[in-house]
Amino acid sequence: MFSFRFPFPPRRLRRTRRLNVTCAASSTLALLALTVLSATPAQGALISTGACNEAALSQPFLRWGDLNSYELVPGGDFEGSLAGWTLSGGAQRVAGSEPYGATGSVGASSLSLPAGASALSPLTCVNASYPSFRFFARNNGLASTVLVQVVYRTALGTVSLPVGAVALAGNWQPTLPMLTGSVVGGLLSGGTAQVSLRFTALTGSSRIDDIFVDPRMR
Repeated sequence: MFSFRFPFPPRRLRRTRRLNVTCAASSTLALLALTVLSATPAQGALISTGACNEAALSQPFLRWGDLNSYELVPGGDFEGSLAGWTLSGGAQRVAGSEPYGATGSVGASSLSLPAGASALSPLTCVNASYPSFRFFARNNGLASTVLVQVVYRTALGTVSLPVGAVALAGNWQPTLPMLTGSVVGGLLSGGTAQVSLRFTALTGSSRIDDIFVDPRMR
């Protein structure tokens, strides 16, 4: 049986207190990638590994031992326009931001997700160079959990893949890296794909802020 290991950060990063991420869906991404590769071997050469845009990069998770460079998802700091975001079930921007200033300065807002609420980010381009993403989150009550999905728009239609459930803590913390499935998206689209991130509050009320995509190939 094929086994896939989720790419956790170095041991020193795991020792710090952080959110607990359930990553069973990562094996689904790997299995789907193998299926597509075996079905369309000629498309493997079509996967782009260069940056698909010219967005500014930073190291927002440096204090947690993550040296990788990231780009901010459009509107992912919830400070300016939320154009392109789809909010439902009571999801809304509220006062209060993650306190670390991951975008360069401490913001004034974040996104509130009451139980059952959902938020879908604007589309952003990804390819094989965009393997993971991270964001900040906290609970607004007891036993809060957020389901995270990647939603691809490809030539075959919309493909939605669950990547994990985040069990939230009572204070702002960065999540562990979560897979975008960008290799799968690149294969399905013949190179560069368009992807959105969906956040759904399964239990309790939660807050999310400063969502970053890692564009660097491991």
